Amino acid sequence: MEQILRPIYQERASQESTLGVILVEKREKVSQITDTFDSILLIVTKENETPVFTKHYTYLNKKAAMHIVTEKQLHKWLLLGTNRKIVDWLFYGRVIYDRNEFMEKLKTELKDYPFYGRKIKMGMEFAKLIRRYMEGKVFFEEKNYMDAYHHMVESLHHLARLAVLENGLPPEVTVWSQVKQMEPAIYKLYEELISSDEPIDKRLELLFLASEFYIHSRTQDGALHITEVMEKQRSWTIQELHEQEELKNYSSNLEVFIEYLVDKELIFINGVTTKSEGIFHRYYYVKN
Repeated sequence: MEQILRPIYQERASQESTLGVILVEKREKVSQITDTFDSILLIVTKENETPVFTKHYTYLNKKAAMHIVTEKQLHKWLLLGTNRKIVDWLFYGRVIYDRNEFMEKLKTELKDYPFYGRKIKMGMEFAKLIRRYMEGKVFFEEKNYMDAYHHMVESLHHLARLAVLENGLPPEVTVWSQVKQMEPAIYKLYEELISSDEPIDKRLELLFLASEFYIHSRTQDGALHITEVMEKQRSWTIQELHEQEELKNYSSNLEVFIEYLVDKELIFINGVTTKSEGIFHRYYYVKN
């Protein structure tokens, strides 16, 4: 397939803004890594009109996808972990064009895995875990067991990704294969939830108990990023926290996460008087 695609990527490689090209070949009959395509061309550029530009090709009974991605967009995906396939492509793809060793340096950075990137990813995953866990618990207490089950499956996925990050690796698409090796106890929880013969309410009850332990033991590390950001300023309104550039990445999970950390006494509240008697503004701060 590479010979067929060569004219396509060579045309892009000749452009000055192109930094590197990676070819990813399908490894299984139906490959989730390549979105069922036989080949993926990942082309990274210094700049482009759009952050992500995609084209699909067919040759005889084969199909290929080309993704042109700006360097800025690629780094955003890697920092936030919002495009899981990208890590797989960079690790398992073959570099077929590399300007000034851009791709090789990027792959080395991924292997070394800077701690800052890990902290923000851990914070985001922990915030998602908290939201799913809390919503699942409400459904469970209301005896809406199927809705509780759905939320707890999702919470376990976030716990699994968090466990991989704690081990200094980026979570891949096959995250449960990673977790089975690194954190077999968490894998066992997932296995029991989806495979046990116990009634669903009993499975969930046990899972909530176990999850409380895993969440409690990870709270300090999960809160590290947000508390470090908040140390930059004496106190914050909720609007200021929403607008803070790094915390924007927490999106709709930010307020649930903050209230959880207030409950755990990692974030504190300062009440500031308003014009209305007995009503106070809530300002948030962390202790240095």
